[in-house]
Amino acid sequence: MFYKPVLQHSEEKLHTVCACAYRTAAANNNRLNAVPYHSKMADLLGSILNSMEKPPTVGSQESRRKAREQAARLKKMEELEKRKKAEFRKKMEKEVSEFIQDSAQQKRKYNPMGKIERSILHDVSEVAGLTSFSFGEEEESRYVMLFKKEFAPSDEELEAYRNGEEWDPKLAEQRRRLKEQAALEETASSKTKKIEMCPNSNYRDKYVHLIGTSAAKDAAHTLEANRAYGCVPAANKRDTRSVEEAIDQIRAKKRQKQEEDSGAPSSSS
Repeated sequence: MFYKPVLQHSEEKLHTVCACAYRTAAANNNRLNAVPYHSKMADLLGSILNSMEKPPTVGSQESRRKAREQAARLKKMEELEKRKKAEFRKKMEKEVSEFIQDSAQQKRKYNPMGKIERSILHDVSEVAGLTSFSFGEEEESRYVMLFKKEFAPSDEELEAYRNGEEWDPKLAEQRRRLKEQAALEETASSKTKKIEMCPNSNYRDKYVHLIGTSAAKDAAHTLEANRAYGCVPAANKRDTRSVEEAIDQIRAKKRQKQEEDSGAPSSSS
């Protein structure tokens, strides 16, 4: 009587344990059956990967060596370019110094050069106190000319160089005189061609009954102000009262107006 519940509980527990064991065994059986398939796929993928060529590594010794060689070449080229610029600048400084010391030379023209060389020459000339200009249409044909400060070029000379012409002072003087002569002739011809237009009759004679014998402009100079028309001197227009006096007068006017308004109804009644 006392052992019946205990035996019933033990039977239920035994059934639960058996069910768990059966499920575990079934799962293990499935996993064991799947292992051969996965192992075959792994072997197939491994054989495919082993047959392929390996990609080149970025950090390989060959690539690092080529990178070092390229960096060394770039550095060498930069140093060479820097040394060439320094040598060219030293050469230009020497030539500019000789040009300044030579009193017979007023200007100096250089052969066509590159943009960097022209900029160096402009810098050297500016430091030396000279005036420099670049001329030429195409980049390959552009050149630099130096001028001393006391012999600065005129606008006509610069225009000739910009047009690719050689500057000739005598020819420029002839051109200037011809321009002046042409300007004088044009002025004289404009004066001779100017014709004064004179009317056949005077309009004043036609409208004499309206404007009189004297024009309005001439009559305006003879007009005088009439004192009878309210012309008041400026001295009489000033208010000489103080602020207190002005306030008192305003208050008196208000009181008077109130008295008049209050007296009007009483009289009417």
